[in-house]
Amino acid sequence: MVRCLIAGVAIVLAMPGSSATAASGTTAYQWRNVKVGAGGFAPNIVFSRAEKGLAYLRTDMGGAYRWDDAARTWLPLQDGNAVGSYMGIESIAADPIDPEKVYLAAGMGHWGDAAIWRSADRGKTWEIVPVPFKMGGNEDGRGLGERLAIDPHRTSSLLFGSRHDGLWRSDDAGRRWAKVTGFPHPGLGAPSARRETHAGIAFVVFDLASRNVFAGVADPGAAGIYRSADGGQSWQRVAGGPPEGMLPVKADIAYGRLFVACSTGIGPNGIAGGLVWTFDLATAGWRDITPDRSASAEGGYMGLSADPRRAGRLAVSSVDRWHAGDTIWLSEDDGRSWTSLRERSRRDIAETPWLAWGKAEAEFGHWTAGLAIDPFDGGTLAYTTGATVYRNRQASSGAGTMTWRPWVNGIEQTAVITLISPTGGAPLISGFGDLAGFVHERLDVAPRAMHLVPRLTNTNNLDYAGLKPQVVVRSGTLHAEQPQSGASLGVSEDGGRTWEPLRVPPIAVGAEPPRRYDLRGDAPIDVAADGSTFIVGTPIAMVTSDRGRTWAAASGLPPGARAIADKADPKLFYAIDFAGGRIFVSRDAGRSFVPAPARGLPADLGHARIRGREDQWPMVAVPGRAGALWFNLGGRLWRSDDAGGSFRAATRAGMVVEKFGLGRAAEGAQDPALYAIGANHGRRGIWRSLDGGASWTRINDDAHQWGLRFRAISGDPRRFGRVYVATDGRGIVWGEPARSGRD
Repeated sequence: MVRCLIAGVAIVLAMPGSSATAASGTTAYQWRNVKVGAGGFAPNIVFSRAEKGLAYLRTDMGGAYRWDDAARTWLPLQDGNAVGSYMGIESIAADPIDPEKVYLAAGMGHWGDAAIWRSADRGKTWEIVPVPFKMGGNEDGRGLGERLAIDPHRTSSLLFGSRHDGLWRSDDAGRRWAKVTGFPHPGLGAPSARRETHAGIAFVVFDLASRNVFAGVADPGAAGIYRSADGGQSWQRVAGGPPEGMLPVKADIAYGRLFVACSTGIGPNGIAGGLVWTFDLATAGWRDITPDRSASAEGGYMGLSADPRRAGRLAVSSVDRWHAGDTIWLSEDDGRSWTSLRERSRRDIAETPWLAWGKAEAEFGHWTAGLAIDPFDGGTLAYTTGATVYRNRQASSGAGTMTWRPWVNGIEQTAVITLISPTGGAPLISGFGDLAGFVHERLDVAPRAMHLVPRLTNTNNLDYAGLKPQVVVRSGTLHAEQPQSGASLGVSEDGGRTWEPLRVPPIAVGAEPPRRYDLRGDAPIDVAADGSTFIVGTPIAMVTSDRGRTWAAASGLPPGARAIADKADPKLFYAIDFAGGRIFVSRDAGRSFVPAPARGLPADLGHARIRGREDQWPMVAVPGRAGALWFNLGGRLWRSDDAGGSFRAATRAGMVVEKFGLGRAAEGAQDPALYAIGANHGRRGIWRSLDGGASWTRINDDAHQWGLRFRAISGDPRRFGRVYVATDGRGIVWGEPARSGRD
């Protein structure tokens, strides 16, 4: 029985190749990723059962990928998407009969848009069907099983187990959806708070050999396994099974058995315990086959995969074993006995050497939610972690060392917070979320190491000395392993290759007792043009000219004002007082500030205020030109050529700038090339101006939108036309005019 028939308004989306074609109002650009190699959480891998060598990967904020076995690379499938929420993938279903067909359940959270994406050409083109049930591709529980499932006996029929709204069905290949009212758990409804969620139906699995379908509900109080013997029309709860308190999180069916991984939570964090059970479809009997039954066992189980060609062969992964370390357990006898693979595994990370995190060897991995045995080759086993995807092609429970290698060519799935392109040294230095960031000596080779001293979770700001670009400074969020007495600031004298920590001493603000204000990640640091002076944006700006041995408060600045350095004059610094509506200038290397005349600027500067510590700063100094500033005030660019003495509007009505950066000027031009993320007459994208902001051309195209999720942008001061864009989920993309050759 069904009700609430939904006919989505389908949107057709093509995903052509990387070559850009110029159109009216655009400049043709060639776009590529800066290579890091994965870097983020990919909750699951889905191998095709219809074709050998075909696999799909879902990520929590970087969209879906398809493995191209001939080209030996992963291909991003959603770069042409312009809806940010669709970059969080809740589930993937590959047609078990037709290798051309694939479906995505796309939606980042219950607060955003959700849709079923359908493709008949392996994701080259898509039909997008908006749906009323919300998803959580980037919420807690994103490592649960595949909620979207295709009936192998009638492949036009699909089921989707939602988080909040029960079970849904489509009988026309995903074009229309209806709620299955006969399913016992109708859902708890969408939560009211943005950061809350439900697990709902954690997985739906069809049996290839019968009309049986199983669904696992992982909402506490309603948790259990449900069975349909008629292809999903009617349902009953399966008696027995895992005890109360265990949530079914992932399942697989093979050779007449259902295998279920259970955990005390939905992850990816906060799981204290877990079990693995199996259900015999013929006898309806349950058996506990948990690999680790020791009293000291920690964490739960999440990844699970059965070998469809080798009866009895099963793999499960632990999750949240923070002390012992996570592992994969392999069984050759339906779970009666198990072998842990961690102890005899090594990782060959030559392709992405930064995965060592500064240690002698890369860890086995954390957040090991995704696990898959290749259905055409049981010796190939792949698993996902919070930072990469590993694969081994000789997986066995026998003796000998197993070597795992990152399976990541083509995957760039990271949230990039900030980036700079200095006037010398490496072309690009980045600040990442979770990974701290890198020096990118080459754009097509993964960096050897991340920023490590001090070790930060996030790098929130970077700056370089305009006349001495080997001096680089950074600020960020302390890593969990870094003591609170440590440092969140760093300085490099060799272009970011090595670092030394900086610490600002305790300061007294108002009536508060003295304390350190540089430990929370919200104290940006900037460096004078000659690299001699640093200024830190603590509530009272602090200045050092001896690499942090002594500090002094910058006089004349109101509390909370942040200063930046001129890129050509070592004595010049500028600061913005949003609350007071004033620009300040220092002519003695940041020791003292006075209000700048700022003639021409509106009185209210509040529209330029950033929302948080990770936002790109609205004022930028021009490399090589003393006193030259650009300022984004409420979406309109203003410029000063006299160190803030006067400003004039640079952009006209119709262009609304969100973030901007500067690059090398066009030949013969006086003004730097301007690159902006924003909307020109309502069309959002990446834009370039070569005439000081008077006119703009779009330099991305409909095939390169990356969900329109952007964090920062900068031109290259040494190479005309090159631009770097920090995305929120698809790593760093860089572009050059299409006529230019590759490096």
